[in-house]
Amino acid sequence: MQSSIYRIIDANFNRSREACRVMEEFARFVLGSKPLAARAKALRHKISSAAAKLDSGRMLAARESDKDPGAGLEVQGQMKRQSAEDVFSAAAKRLPEALRVLSETAQTISPESAAEFEEARFKAYTLEKDISGALNAREKFADVRLYVLLDDLEEPDFEKMLSAALKGGADCIQLRAKSDDDGFVYRLACILARRCREAGAVSIVNDRPDIAVSSGADGVHLGLKDVPAEVLRDISPRPMILGLTTHNIPELQEAVKQGADYVGIGPFAQTQTKPGLNPSGLKYIKEAVLHLQGSGVYHTAIGGIKAGSIPQLREAGVRCAAVSSAVTMADNPEKAAKELKKLLL
Repeated sequence: MQSSIYRIIDANFNRSREACRVMEEFARFVLGSKPLAARAKALRHKISSAAAKLDSGRMLAARESDKDPGAGLEVQGQMKRQSAEDVFSAAAKRLPEALRVLSETAQTISPESAAEFEEARFKAYTLEKDISGALNAREKFADVRLYVLLDDLEEPDFEKMLSAALKGGADCIQLRAKSDDDGFVYRLACILARRCREAGAVSIVNDRPDIAVSSGADGVHLGLKDVPAEVLRDISPRPMILGLTTHNIPELQEAVKQGADYVGIGPFAQTQTKPGLNPSGLKYIKEAVLHLQGSGVYHTAIGGIKAGSIPQLREAGVRCAAVSSAVTMADNPEKAAKELKKLLL
């Protein structure tokens, strides 16, 4: 019987590490996310550390791969892998299953190892959620080029400006509401989410995770001194896009650490929205674009950007630009958005 216990542990130890490796490679090569890949790698090593407290010799001696009755076994309805996402999903489900078997079975030999396997199981659930969230953001934000910020105008004016921006080709719209009337902001957010969904654009609510979640928006944008980023993960029943504002490399590093899906980098030029904030010009923007390479985190340049700014931003490696007055203060907002979008493609 003891030999069978070690055989179960050996099989599920290998299964869990293999699944963890698949998740690590998905985060590394599909999402291009160094932080998520590092977490998967750390989890794999944690599993190995827990197993190291067991008798590895007895685990190997119990292994009988050539006699395993489960080898090659297939059942009806078994998941077929047709994409990298399918491969990740299968591994993400397999990992906690194997860890549950390990935590239960190891109880008979090493309660200490069993506790570590159980801890790893809950880390696996969180890792799956975070990688899935990053995948969701990647799919929705990957093609965003023109990002338009709209203030909380009265509903008819807001809808009119929203329509013009969307018809002009805006890929992402942010509701930048300053009103203290939560009901009013919520109504605008619901309009934003619905209209963007119909147009195939991304909807973002600034500063208010609660309204972003309840309105059905795709995500929320926060400053590093606003509500902590993890609050969004805690209150949202679905994966949502998280954007964070940054003005320098230390803030950028903190935003990546907090799990931002995209970051605002700037301000490029003086802006009426934040008159007391010194522009960074191209210096920080160039540094940020380079720093984000391989991180899996997207960016949008922001702050006083006009049509004439786009060529130099593009030359600096910027793929997405956020504008406000360049569209909202234009004589023809739809036409202005079209011109900006053309420059960003």
